[in-house]
Amino acid sequence: MKQQQQFTMNIILWLLASMIVCNGLPLNANVSGRPAVVNIGAIFSFKTVIGKAAKIAIETAIEDVNSNPDILPGTKLILQMKDSNYSGFMAVVEALLFMERDTVAIIGPQSSVTAHVISHIANVLRVPLLSFSSTDPTLSPIQFPFFVRTAQNDLYQMSAIAEIIDHYEWREVIAIYEDDDHGRNGIAALGDKLAERRCRISYKARLSPEPTRDEITDVLVKVALRESRILVVHVPGSWGLKVFSVAQYLGMLGTGYVWIATNWLSTVLETNSPLSQDAMDDIQGVVTLRMYTPDSQLKRRFVSRWSNLTRGKPIGLNTYSLYAYDTVWLLAHAINEFFNQGGNISFLNNSRASELSEGNLHLDALSVFQGGNLLLDNILNVNMKGVTGDFRFTSDRNLIHPAFEIINVIGTGYRRVGYWSNHSGLSIALPETLWEKPPNRSSTSQMLHGVVWPGQTTQKPRGWVFPNSGRHLKIGVPHRVSYREFVSVRGPDVITGYCIDVFTAALNLLPYAVPYKLIPFGDGRTNPSGTELVRLITAGVFDAAIGDIAIITNRTKMADFTQPYIESGLVVVAPVWRKNSNAFAFLRPFTGRMWAVTAIFFLLVGTVVWILEHRMNDEFRGPPRRQVVTILWFSFSTWFFAHRENTVSVLGRIILIIWLFVVLIINSSYTASLTSILTVQQLSSPIKGIETLVSSKDPIGYQQGSFARNYLIDELKIDASRLVALNSPEECAKALKDGPHKGGVAAMVDDRAYIELFLSTRCEFSIVGQEFTKNGWGFAFPRDSPLAVDMSTAILKLSENGDLQRIHDKWLLRRACSYQGAKMEVDRLQLRSFWGLFLICGLACLIALFLYFLKMVRQFSRHYAEESDLSGQSSRSARIQTFLSFVDEKEEEVKSRSKRRQMERASNRTDDGSNSTSYSSTSYSIRRNSEFASNKSLGATTNTGEV
Repeated sequence: MKQQQQFTMNIILWLLASMIVCNGLPLNANVSGRPAVVNIGAIFSFKTVIGKAAKIAIETAIEDVNSNPDILPGTKLILQMKDSNYSGFMAVVEALLFMERDTVAIIGPQSSVTAHVISHIANVLRVPLLSFSSTDPTLSPIQFPFFVRTAQNDLYQMSAIAEIIDHYEWREVIAIYEDDDHGRNGIAALGDKLAERRCRISYKARLSPEPTRDEITDVLVKVALRESRILVVHVPGSWGLKVFSVAQYLGMLGTGYVWIATNWLSTVLETNSPLSQDAMDDIQGVVTLRMYTPDSQLKRRFVSRWSNLTRGKPIGLNTYSLYAYDTVWLLAHAINEFFNQGGNISFLNNSRASELSEGNLHLDALSVFQGGNLLLDNILNVNMKGVTGDFRFTSDRNLIHPAFEIINVIGTGYRRVGYWSNHSGLSIALPETLWEKPPNRSSTSQMLHGVVWPGQTTQKPRGWVFPNSGRHLKIGVPHRVSYREFVSVRGPDVITGYCIDVFTAALNLLPYAVPYKLIPFGDGRTNPSGTELVRLITAGVFDAAIGDIAIITNRTKMADFTQPYIESGLVVVAPVWRKNSNAFAFLRPFTGRMWAVTAIFFLLVGTVVWILEHRMNDEFRGPPRRQVVTILWFSFSTWFFAHRENTVSVLGRIILIIWLFVVLIINSSYTASLTSILTVQQLSSPIKGIETLVSSKDPIGYQQGSFARNYLIDELKIDASRLVALNSPEECAKALKDGPHKGGVAAMVDDRAYIELFLSTRCEFSIVGQEFTKNGWGFAFPRDSPLAVDMSTAILKLSENGDLQRIHDKWLLRRACSYQGAKMEVDRLQLRSFWGLFLICGLACLIALFLYFLKMVRQFSRHYAEESDLSGQSSRSARIQTFLSFVDEKEEEVKSRSKRRQMERASNRTDDGSNSTSYSSTSYSIRRNSEFASNKSLGATTNTGEV
């Protein structure tokens, strides 16, 4: 009975399972509760370069998954592939049909344009969309959460191209692209990456999705007329070679051009290899990129199987095929984990299905995948080893370790010239060897192997030529009123001057022709503003500006300047007059304080030397009057090195040597200054420089249109009401002559280049003070203009070969003013210039006196301590008086008396101590009195001799 019931139950379960299978509902046919089959779909064009190889890879992956017992045990993947046949509409229709058949995931679509549409459907029905070829960077996971890109994002490819362009120091590129979502968004990403490196896309050449040869020709003709020769081609592989065929026909694959193709070209080379000889000739020297997949055993095994898989078909293995293969394995791992987490394949009708039931489209059949969110999470969390290497997603849902190979097409094939990775940029080392190291983006680490460029040249192309559009450069030239030696507008087409000659000479050194037209800027009545002229370059009114344009900070923010062709800077000009000599001119070299300190040191040094020499040198002894005279004579005679007294003490000689060195420096400085005062014509002015103007309230003149006005106001904080605009050299001269009290100006501030011309014929004025700014004049061009770099090189050549100086002499060399050799009033020598010498001398004197004092104390203690104790002279005043008497004694007498005392002590050792002491004291007093009398007698004799 039980066996019959069990048999009946099995029959019911079998029938239920059959009904479930027939109705497309999940089948739990195994013990683990997993369905026997899982439906997945694939949509792409089977006959495209990417599609025909991807189809083989996907079918192989399905077979490998279903035959592997370790993945999806008991469950088979059922794949339904649909050919969109180059049609976005068909791809959308097939996607909708998949949704009706309870498909849990879709591989594809191939086109980024189609992916934008189908992703909206996937969002609603919660069916993950895994695309191995839709690389559009705008397919954002925020907008399309169920879209999963299983290949490298085009954002990284555009970063690689931008770094290549920056590596070769090019600044402008032309983008040729298909005008659809994929092309536009890719080029927009390229523009952003170039902007990060101060590069830009100068021209965008758009092509329709299916362009004719005539359309491509028209677009490339426009490209050929442009300045840039760096061309980036971002088109589909189905017709991309047609672009190069037309370019070859137009002669655009010769020397000087740089063609960079995105990875569509490397895909064509891999899939359709070998290409025809004509096709290879059309792409010689082209640089292209290929998604990098590291070498591994899995990859080698798959590559070795490829020839058997294609069964003799001429279909090469490309990187998209590798990513398509891994996409199937990614989905298999995610579905397996989905089931491990208790996921159930079930679908629920859309809540708005009733609104879609009308009509023949049967959109009400679309149902929502209940486990879609769980399956999506498992897809994003897969971490596996595939034929493309480590396969897992980052937090922003891009594949880890984005990297590209950089390939150069040469001869009948191509060669790798380097790699790019998001980790370390450009390198010639394998990217996986750098991933474990810290990122290194230094300029020295960014390198590539040599490239053979179009035209079979290995020399790096300049990257631009002058546009061959027939349009002349519009170059703005200031229409000056004054100083026409620099720029002189003599007519609409006749402009001459120093600046014009320099510009013309520099152009002649360029290796290409530059058609240009000089356009005067200004009304011809007042000098125009150089800053406004530069601003018009930014506004597009002028293509460049030449003339007397100073290179200053705010102008460099608007344009690029060439190397300066003349040095200049702001100076102060003021009226000057000749300063005549007078009877006391010999006092002018030193200031009063300098004279006073010098005299004090003469006396100080003389006194110190007298103190050091007094005890041992007879020339520094004698009556007080004689000693004072000796001090004065010795002190001031050292000025002329005519002192007659000899120094015998070591300290005295040291002090004298130091002082004579100080005197030598002071004497030399005095002689030089006095010579300059008496022999060189001196000019005097109450204005000493810019500091005098800043501290005063007098009006200041400046040339109309000069940047000096803004500098004085913004940098030196001078009130604008003090500034007076002057329009010509005559106005400047009159204002300076009138002075501030007659409606003129106290001084004028202007560029040195103008002032040198101004002063060449006006000797009553002169530059006062130092040049307080440093700048130069240059030619202005738009930002990042390559012409600015070439012109800078040409100006340097003019300077090196002497042409720049010859042009200067032709226009600016004038007869020197009669005051040219005159100098502004010489500054008197200040104490601050010599205080170091005086400090050294003063310290030496103090140290010498200190050492001398220690020596005297030591000698006094040794020779007279005993006598003082025995005589009872122990009071402080008595000891000081005795010490002073000792210091005044001659050193030889002290030593002689010391010897006699020692002899007396030796002969009277047996006598009474008290008598000996009394005798010694009496003897000492007698000797002191006799010596004092002798000194008086000597002094009297000396005085008699003097009388």
